[in-house]
Amino acid sequence: MTLEMSDDWLRLRAQTPGAEKAAYFNNAGAALMPKPVIEAVKAHLDLEAEIGGYEAARDQAAAIDEVYCSVGAVIGAPPENIALTANATDAYARALSSIPFEKGDVILAAWSEYASNQIQLISLARRLGLEILRAPQRAAGGADLDALDALIKLRKPRLVVAVHMNTSSGFIEDVAGIGALCRRHDTLYLVDGCQSLGQMPIDVEAIGCDFFSATSRKFIRGPRGAGVLYVSDHALEMGLEPLFLDLRGAVLLNETEYQPVESVRRFEDWEFSYAVLLGFGAAARYALDIGLDRIERRLGELNRHIRGRIADLDGWRVIDQGEPLGPIIPVHATSGDGEHLHNVLLKAGVNTNYTPHAWAPMDDDLREAGWAIRVSPHYYNSPADIDRLVFALEEVL
Repeated sequence: MTLEMSDDWLRLRAQTPGAEKAAYFNNAGAALMPKPVIEAVKAHLDLEAEIGGYEAARDQAAAIDEVYCSVGAVIGAPPENIALTANATDAYARALSSIPFEKGDVILAAWSEYASNQIQLISLARRLGLEILRAPQRAAGGADLDALDALIKLRKPRLVVAVHMNTSSGFIEDVAGIGALCRRHDTLYLVDGCQSLGQMPIDVEAIGCDFFSATSRKFIRGPRGAGVLYVSDHALEMGLEPLFLDLRGAVLLNETEYQPVESVRRFEDWEFSYAVLLGFGAAARYALDIGLDRIERRLGELNRHIRGRIADLDGWRVIDQGEPLGPIIPVHATSGDGEHLHNVLLKAGVNTNYTPHAWAPMDDDLREAGWAIRVSPHYYNSPADIDRLVFALEEVL
């Protein structure tokens, strides 16, 4: 199988300083930043060094406002529904903490939750006396929508949660199908979009979610240390607010009372790394300029090509199943320790990620294998990168 790389993709690769230093296949962890993102972060840090942090934020107020527009455009949301956060876990927690759960309430998990999400759900359930239900899975992967519909009717959950793309495999959940059920039953709906942001077109209105959380560091190619939380008009009109607000999200009226701000800003904190947020905005604009449809098509080509190459290797197998599968490719060796093999690959200049079962406890394929080496390409990966990956996988065994 051959894979072509057009002049335009080569140009984008040339704007990625780290692309020539390693065969980089850890984009589901933290993608390599392009030059415009790096420059945006550095420029604001330089400005803070020259005039001070508060002063730099005031000076760049218009550019900071534009971040909300750019990030919102990537997920089809107006800036009035976008809250910026310190990371995706923070965004997810703010959404969870805003819901007025009562003892005995049910949270219905559509299928596979990332370990951090699962920990938060368990902690919340223990503290408040909640019940966590998991929807049955289809043989082809993902939530069984008929069973989910029946569970929502029967148990009347306060919240449904889902993951757009599984972090330990490439499976893409039918989040819009789940959203249609939640709207029909007037049930709050939270979607983890960490792995989908930046690699495909997203429309939160079409998904039908009340909350959508994601990070800046993965396929969107932003810096570490920023996240986004979309909050629907419905959730805002309900008056939902996170458990812990500060003076950005509320006004202190007196010693015993405060008033939440009316806008989505009540889901934010006062303190930001504005250099990182400006980098996030630059990454969003970069993806929009390329076109999320184009990015999705290119990643589809890379995904199919790499899966085919690895399938031909002795001693290795791709362990995820179902349809559709995106460009997160979990591979398992028939012999050897996964963490050790990952470290050997890293020394050979091939960046992947080691994923133990504990990171995705609901993933049946990963449970059976015990571990996987996660290969996650991006559009700046070249045919030479893929050859280097395949050769290293052969050699490491």
